[in-house]
Amino acid sequence: MKVNEDTFPDPVPAQDGVEDRRQRKARQTRDALAAAALDLILERGLADVTVGAVADRADVTRRTFSRHFVGKEDAALDFVRGDGDRINALLRARPADEPPLLAYRRAVADWLADRENPASHIRPRMRALLALVDTEPALFAAYERIRVDAQEESIRIIADRLAVDDVRDLRPAVVVDAAAGVLTAALRAWARGIQADHSDADPGERRDAYPGDRPEDHHDPDAVDLAALVEQAYDALMGEAALAASHRTTPVSGK
Repeated sequence: MKVNEDTFPDPVPAQDGVEDRRQRKARQTRDALAAAALDLILERGLADVTVGAVADRADVTRRTFSRHFVGKEDAALDFVRGDGDRINALLRARPADEPPLLAYRRAVADWLADRENPASHIRPRMRALLALVDTEPALFAAYERIRVDAQEESIRIIADRLAVDDVRDLRPAVVVDAAAGVLTAALRAWARGIQADHSDADPGERRDAYPGDRPEDHHDPDAVDLAALVEQAYDALMGEAALAASHRTTPVSGK
């Protein structure tokens, strides 16, 4: 029988333990719906998947689906939202004296290197879904909405670190747009199958650098390439910024 979470009114008041169980149940339902949407879209294609089919696969009602997501695209991309939240949590935890751009870069590196709670992006099938985002306008629009929401929070975090107003001071937005843009570029390249350049790496480094090379970790076998691509992309940004700074001239007005 399908579960309808709206069948019964919320009890009042709830004890902490009861509330924790309710939150865990809601989280499990949301995760089941996200997994169902992802599976179905990759199996059938976006156009041939309905909200009803996703709810059926997760064994819940459509009404329950609507409590968690606005559409099938939003459900399939829920991992993007979760990973954005984790990057922002890691950004908040970076040392206060770290330059903002470096803090964001290291937060992303920490996210990708977490063995206990691995980034959703590097789990099996996510690479295929990211590739589909570039070809399906509805998926792309949903991805952009989620990405922008995460970046807005990142801007607020950087503004707090700098003790500035994120509306009046451009620096937080500039830092986040640049740093998040690097991550997006690396993710898109990875989704297209572009390999990281390991020519300068120690022969054993690629094998041991990331748990994604171990089948028991249930990661994409090429997850190490994503971490390496992200680092190479940040190096490219830093190199271009340094080159631009060395050629900076004072604008000439007139003529």
